[in-house]
Amino acid sequence: MHSTIYSLICRLTLMTWLVCLVMGVEAQTGPFRFAQLSDLHFSATNRQAEEALKACIEQINTQDSVDFVLVTGDLSEEGDKASLQRVKATLDLIKAPCYTIMGNHETKWSASGCTAFSAVFGGERIEFTHQGVLFLGFNSGPLMRMALGHVVPQDIRWMQERMEQHGRQNPTILFTHYPILPGDVDNYYEVTDAVRHYNVRLFVGGHYHSFRNLRYDGIPGILTRSTLPDKEHKSGYGLFEVRQDSIYVYQRRVGEVAVRKAAFALHQPLYEANSKADQYPDYRVNEQYPQVKSGWLIQSGVGIYCAPAADKRQLYVADDEGQLTAYRLSDGTQLWQAKTGQRIVGSPATAEGVVVVGSADGAIYGFETATGRIRWKVEAEAPVLGAVTIAKGIAYVGASDGCMRAIRLKDGQLVWRYNKVKGYIETRPFVDHGQVIFGAWDNTLYALDSQDGRELWRWDGGLTRMHFSPATVWPAGDKKRLFIVDPQRALTAIDRQTGTTIYRTFQSKVRESMGFSQDKKRIYAKTMNDSVVCYDAQSDYPRQIWATDVGFGYEHAPSMPQEYDGIVYGGTKEGLLYALDAKTGALVWKHKVGNSLINTLLPVGKGEVIFTSTDGQIGHITSQKQ
Repeated sequence: MHSTIYSLICRLTLMTWLVCLVMGVEAQTGPFRFAQLSDLHFSATNRQAEEALKACIEQINTQDSVDFVLVTGDLSEEGDKASLQRVKATLDLIKAPCYTIMGNHETKWSASGCTAFSAVFGGERIEFTHQGVLFLGFNSGPLMRMALGHVVPQDIRWMQERMEQHGRQNPTILFTHYPILPGDVDNYYEVTDAVRHYNVRLFVGGHYHSFRNLRYDGIPGILTRSTLPDKEHKSGYGLFEVRQDSIYVYQRRVGEVAVRKAAFALHQPLYEANSKADQYPDYRVNEQYPQVKSGWLIQSGVGIYCAPAADKRQLYVADDEGQLTAYRLSDGTQLWQAKTGQRIVGSPATAEGVVVVGSADGAIYGFETATGRIRWKVEAEAPVLGAVTIAKGIAYVGASDGCMRAIRLKDGQLVWRYNKVKGYIETRPFVDHGQVIFGAWDNTLYALDSQDGRELWRWDGGLTRMHFSPATVWPAGDKKRLFIVDPQRALTAIDRQTGTTIYRTFQSKVRESMGFSQDKKRIYAKTMNDSVVCYDAQSDYPRQIWATDVGFGYEHAPSMPQEYDGIVYGGTKEGLLYALDAKTGALVWKHKVGNSLINTLLPVGKGEVIFTSTDGQIGHITSQKQ
């Protein structure tokens, strides 16, 4: 009798094992729990954020019995390394494994170009498998440029490769900071179309500091609260319980029981895998302006965060993987590619057979335009995020070590170094009439003598918040006046000789995008809602010449208007290019090339302009008068 029962048990065990082998994932997926912390917002002046996080960690350690913890971005307020190190030290108190990704406060404001995050937390992506479920975490925020969130092409490819290796039928949970929705992530449709053919069970995120039960083109998306105290002075976090057939989502406030907010099947279909995104960008505007044509277009497959540079024959484009690529200007044929050690976010410049660019690897490079060979290399003491200006054989570029450098173009010899900047530099310096003028993320605008780097004056305009700094705008002016716009939404005219304010106006709600006319008589600025405005550059009061409703909607992305041959060219955060008559403001044309941030455009001839975008496009646009 006993042997018969034993034989039956053995056969049942073997059958169960075979079913598990065939079913694969469902048999492997057992019960487990994980916690989610989000939007911690550490800063040197906010000790409450640290106390709130520690209270959450203590409860997780003592009561929740979690297998691991996900941290979904905005760990710091200003993205600085010191705050990130404090966060890391606090998160190290968690007894379970902890996996951390960046939020927009780490990607938009980062003196290291986000390299400090990787140094502290080990990388910008997260990948691990737990009991048959693949977890992938990646950046979804704008990188160094104020814009909508964005997932770069190389991260989309990486997700697909990892899910393919994991097995299409096996469950995956993706975690980001932003929700993958229109108005939050500019290429939401590319993300959802790329992942829907795999077994994605859930997106987990934060950003909005509150619980949201969403759908990203049908795919479930959960946002949970910030760890910061809520209106009732309670800190809290998300708690997830994965069982053999379901995923349960809870909100947990410190000192209170967890409250169930949502539940999802673990193995049943949650969305139509063979469908497509609910909506795509609308390109009908292009039909209104048939005179605009695409000369050539390159899909680089790598995010691009800076403006291109060009000489008479070649175009130079730097990218998120630290590459500088030369293309033939006439047809876009790739000529050579050089590699630096980290991403490039500062625009290059070229002259006299040399193209100069700074890298987040902490160096400034001079490449030969003919071959891409390094002619010289200057080491800084921190990442170099500044755009380059070349004037009279000298390259000027700022870095995150608080220095502006002047470098001799022909051999890379350091002419001078000014080291009294208190914030990091990412702007392109304005070099004119013996002055080098630039802003930094310390509320300050600096004017130096271009010959010896001697400080001439400083301007701070009474700004009190780091986030109001005139640090992204490219300053410009004439002999008498210097102009800037800043995130406090002001246009400011400054006396070139004394550094005193001539006027400061908030009437147009500009932000960080400003250009100057070729005859130095007009200032162009992009406002934060629909319009481009033009002011008289020769007036000692803010006299508006024209304002044009371009119809681009809410706009906060830095992309400097550029004038060429009487036409002002500009771009927006959602892939729209526009052209305006420089003297009247009349709209000449609009053309949509995608749905991601257009970097500052580069006019290269009459009716010809080069664009680059954060989705990796490089394009040549032509237009003819009708």
